[in-house]
Amino acid sequence: MPHHTKEQKLQAFSALLDVVDTLREQCPWDSVQTNESIRPNTIEETMELAEAIIAGDAANIRKELGDVLLHILFYARFGDEKGDFDIADVCDSLREKLIFRHPHIYGDSTAKSASAVRERWEVIKMREKDGNKTILSGVPTTLPSLIKAERVQEKASSVGFDWDCPEDVWLKVQEEIGEVEAELKAGNREGVEKEFGDLFFALVNAARLYGVRPDNALEKTNRKFIARFNYVEQGAKQQGRQLQDMTLAEMDALWDEAKQKHLGE
Repeated sequence: MPHHTKEQKLQAFSALLDVVDTLREQCPWDSVQTNESIRPNTIEETMELAEAIIAGDAANIRKELGDVLLHILFYARFGDEKGDFDIADVCDSLREKLIFRHPHIYGDSTAKSASAVRERWEVIKMREKDGNKTILSGVPTTLPSLIKAERVQEKASSVGFDWDCPEDVWLKVQEEIGEVEAELKAGNREGVEKEFGDLFFALVNAARLYGVRPDNALEKTNRKFIARFNYVEQGAKQQGRQLQDMTLAEMDALWDEAKQKHLGE
């Protein structure tokens, strides 16, 4: 599909705004929605977009981007109705922020690599009007724990709080494994939970240092496990049996078949 011109993109956006305005004014359902009422749906749509991205499904990414954009336009419409802001204010604020955060493009500083940009990112954000007051204050408290761990580590790294050599992180991982084992042997339930948390955090750190997004990696493994386990379950049904009636060895045999078929990969 050919790329649209800038004028065509603006026309498409304007036409979409007209539709959203019409729905807000005339649709019995759309006209009564609020920030609070559509918030759960926004989370769902964002997760569906994330799922499409993991799957590498371009057609579905396009669809889910539209769903997320619809929510953004509705929130902007709600703000307009209250006299707080409109979509133009949203765009202007974003444009100003992007220009401020890229002095190597719009200012007189230089940055010739992605790592150089990243190193200055958090410091620049703290200089913004209404910007983050501390390095870690910009991490949403509601983020899933795995993503939150990665984000706080990235932010700490941006000001130099990081390992000198990525290889050194494996000593920390081994240390945390040992501490988990020690707490398990001691039968200390609270200690076990704490040390597992430290181990997960160290593994997220290792993934980050080697350029792996831990949430993406884990989700791909989840999908692989589900595909292979479903194969095991279906194999049992084809034998006229239930999984709970099979031995572990029998289930492992079906699991090996699923691996050979590269299911979920």
